[in-house]
Amino acid sequence: MPKTLADIKQTLDSHLGKKLMLKANGGRRKTIERSGVLAETYPSVFVIELDQDENSFERVSYSYADVLTQTVQLTFEEEQQQVGNML
Repeated sequence: MPKTLADIKQTLDSHLGKKLMLKANGGRRKTIERSGVLAETYPSVFVIELDQDENSFERVSYSYADVLTQTVQLTFEEEQQQVGNML
């Protein structure tokens, strides 16, 4: 698992444009699972464009701290590499 926010950002930078599965803590014992594409990375957040067939909105953004604290887990489909739990 990446140990710093900079490591997480660097890992996500190398996966721009790739399909992924997103698992996020939705609060009150809810887990949200969605698929999409890693669209953009910024200094503090990253943006995922969701598949329109499954979701009512187009984009979501999370901070790198969400990945570090395992509130969000990303699994890239091509490599089956999981970011946030094991890397």
